[in-house]
Amino acid sequence: MVKPYVIGIDIGGQSTKLGVVDARGNIIIQDTFDTRDITTLKDYMDELEKSLTRMIAAPEIGGKEKIKGIGIGAPNGNYYKGTIEAAPNLKWAKDKQGNPKVVHLKKNVEEAMGISAVVTNDANAAAQGEMIYGAAKGMKNFIEITLGTGVGSGIVIDGKVVYGHDGFAGELGHTTSIRRTGRMCNCGKIGCLESYASAIGVARTARELLEMDPKRPSTLRNMPADDITSRDVAEAAAKGDALSIEVFNYTGRILGEAFADFVAFSAPEAIVLFGGLAQAGDLIFKPTIDAMEDNLLSIWKGKVKVIPSQLPGSEAAILGSAALAWEL
Repeated sequence: MVKPYVIGIDIGGQSTKLGVVDARGNIIIQDTFDTRDITTLKDYMDELEKSLTRMIAAPEIGGKEKIKGIGIGAPNGNYYKGTIEAAPNLKWAKDKQGNPKVVHLKKNVEEAMGISAVVTNDANAAAQGEMIYGAAKGMKNFIEITLGTGVGSGIVIDGKVVYGHDGFAGELGHTTSIRRTGRMCNCGKIGCLESYASAIGVARTARELLEMDPKRPSTLRNMPADDITSRDVAEAAAKGDALSIEVFNYTGRILGEAFADFVAFSAPEAIVLFGGLAQAGDLIFKPTIDAMEDNLLSIWKGKVKVIPSQLPGSEAAILGSAALAWEL
């Protein structure tokens, strides 16, 4: 019997999004659940199993026998081993002492659902989806940058996602060439790109600017500093709040400097920005592109596009993860 569907799962630091996908790349049904308060693997698997079971049983799907496989994109997902390893932003992937641990996700999902599964890094999944269905369709050399709770990256060279010998190639969010001193990252290193250019990093920059100049006016002062999110900063910047605009200029400058380094090692046709922070539009794109161009070697100036994902919301990662499942 031909199995017409696969499932794509996108695991993030704050939520998990999943969908049933047909052979043409149509997402037939989607679901999501919040993971911010989930602290154990058992509780996470219980929520995931409930969500998967509910989707598979939907009338438009028709049961488990219609599902060929499950593809999963996860932070620090290891394509070779089917594991999540040392993911700093997943509370449920830590031990009792709060240290990141190895989670045998492929094994857990297959045992729970009775369906074959494959695991990859979440940003690699987004790159796979972008290459097949989105802004990078037809490109053979590009980098997908995911700007969410963290900063992820999927590197495509000659039409293939780069995994490296151990499955962890492409952790560009944890490069420190831009800031070798500065903020402590959740990974334990100091000065990682992620600690500045993620949604959490943007909110932190806003709080620092507010604290540095207590008399400087800003609409962000209307809320408790600890409650400020990157969305709040984006909304304030869009309304002309000068401090919030400065936050995006600072963030974009750091991103652009990092992108110039990324171009130097892989010469991509484009860098595609995906995730919540990319929705800020010119607020993030303009300072990023300006800084990248200022720092590129002359041989690459004007050659590399920085463009938004063409797949809305979670679809890039869902479709990218699902694409892997067709090979099972």
